[in-house]
Amino acid sequence: MTKHKKITTHVLQEMKESGERISMLTGYDFTLAKIIDQAGIDVILVGDSASNVMAGHITTLPITLDQMIYHASSVVRAVERALIVVDLPFGSYQGNSKTALESTIRIMKESGAHAVKLEGGKEVKDSIERILSAGVPVMGHLGLTPQSIYKFGTYSVRAQEEVEAEKLLADALVLQEVGCFALVLEKIPAALAERVAKSLAIPVIGIGAGGGVDGQVLVLHDMLGLTKEFNPRFLRRYLNLYDEITGAVQHYIEDVKSRDFPTENEQY
Repeated sequence: MTKHKKITTHVLQEMKESGERISMLTGYDFTLAKIIDQAGIDVILVGDSASNVMAGHITTLPITLDQMIYHASSVVRAVERALIVVDLPFGSYQGNSKTALESTIRIMKESGAHAVKLEGGKEVKDSIERILSAGVPVMGHLGLTPQSIYKFGTYSVRAQEEVEAEKLLADALVLQEVGCFALVLEKIPAALAERVAKSLAIPVIGIGAGGGVDGQVLVLHDMLGLTKEFNPRFLRRYLNLYDEITGAVQHYIEDVKSRDFPTENEQY
């Protein structure tokens, strides 16, 4: 647990400047968000990855703004300390800054979250500026941007070639200049991520971007081992809840079938 009582965008900036690493996990529901908040996590991202881990979609594209607000509201009711950032879902900000602002206002008013995150560089500059004009903090996201998966055609590492790497660095500087309070870098070479983090004054949080950035984020369900098929190099599983839960359910089934549950002490 860090010394900070309540995490704000200002606190994250102080952490960057002092060299204190920022811890970030996704969260989509009341129960798990309450646990990770009380454990001392700095930032909870209500990610559009809920499309995958909560709803079973192959990509993040299907999740709607209403569904993101539902998940964000559940997290907000659980959290006392962490900064809560909500992903703007696909179709809620691209190509139209007015739509981006309207989507953001709905998230902020209906969920009570603290900030929003969106994917892209200079092409979403107008949307970021319009959101910031309403006083809402914005977190950027570069590298592998899952909402653009059909454009990339693969989930492989991004920015390995010099041209794409230079564009990513340029986009990162644009996001800082326009006013983003932090930036997520996903699945890019560690050396490039470190270069970006050293080039920017704002915090840079990585996922599959090495240890030279200012913080790390993982999908909670992956980190806890609730998922089994997803095995990227950057993922460290801190538990194996898939097998633990399977064993517990099988034990329960056995106890019910054998009439061992409930006992006299477990009934009225």
